[in-house]
Amino acid sequence: MFKEKTVIIIPAYKPDFKLLDTISGIIEEGFSKILVVNDGSGEAYEEVFDKVRAIPQCELLVHPVNRGKGAALKTAFSYFADNCKDFGCAVTADADGQHLPRDIKAVAEETASSGKVILGVRDFSSPGVPARSKSGNRITSAVFKIFFGMHISDTQTGLRGFPAEYITALTEADGDRYEYETNMLFLMNKKGIPYGEVKISTVYIEENKSSHFRVVRDSIRIYGLIIKYLLSAISALIIDCAVFNLLNVTEWFSKLKVPGTSLLIPNTIIPQILARIVSSLFNYFVNARVVFKDEANKSTLLKYYALAAVQLAVGLGGVALICQLSPIDHWLFDGIVHLLVRAVIYPISFRIQHKWVFNSKTENK
Repeated sequence: MFKEKTVIIIPAYKPDFKLLDTISGIIEEGFSKILVVNDGSGEAYEEVFDKVRAIPQCELLVHPVNRGKGAALKTAFSYFADNCKDFGCAVTADADGQHLPRDIKAVAEETASSGKVILGVRDFSSPGVPARSKSGNRITSAVFKIFFGMHISDTQTGLRGFPAEYITALTEADGDRYEYETNMLFLMNKKGIPYGEVKISTVYIEENKSSHFRVVRDSIRIYGLIIKYLLSAISALIIDCAVFNLLNVTEWFSKLKVPGTSLLIPNTIIPQILARIVSSLFNYFVNARVVFKDEANKSTLLKYYALAAVQLAVGLGGVALICQLSPIDHWLFDGIVHLLVRAVIYPISFRIQHKWVFNSKTENK
């Protein structure tokens, strides 16, 4: 029954006849509904798509110009939501022949039985895996574990199964190109959508030469959320230092006294407090509007400063404890400990901000 209730989605950009082989294999496995998206491939590829049109089990959706894999998936998901209400799930597969029909079937079956988003994951330790694919997946998998707490064996797999109930929500993920598939995983994490994995065959045809992935540009897009978070933190640190140094040279602060006494307030305390207020407000607004694209309001502001207070206490306490227990008494060691503690806190803070502080839009849906 799961085959009759599953739609197979194939985004295609400048495909060769391996697309037709994949479709033929999917039909042989018993699937009867296939959506193919021609993502602005151009007239040179009309012969391939004419053959797709002639297949009764296929429906062809067309982008007049190339918009990217993410846009093609969104188009198919929107069509699914509007026109495939009798189907229980959708499975996405690539057009280049690297997803075998039996693996597409396995992902569809597991999606239907588990009710989870299912990722078809490859074995990157297998011989013949291109070096850039192996190293890229290892880095991305590590990033997901550190910053999101998600254990995903293959973060860039295009073979994914989606229960119908989650498809509309996942079209909200940002991006129109390869980053969309990564942003879907981010959104799944934020919304608490369950996921699982199914092992699939590791197939690379001609060292993956048919891939349209642009290493530098698309990698920046994929890591965009984390890059923006780190840049926000670094910018806030620079602002903190700049404001402190600017205020610290102002003699006005050295004249402040504790009310009712003759005691002078050390001239570094007030500049530190004001610098921290300015830099933290900058970091809050950038994180809210640019990094996590949530609302800057009273609720998120209170959550942000609650987290900041805990983070400050844990950071100072951690540094003090380590330095106290260590036999090394040197300013350089203290500085290294401070950096290491921050390196541990930053990813944890990212997780909390992503899932709790700046999650009001998701919670309201």
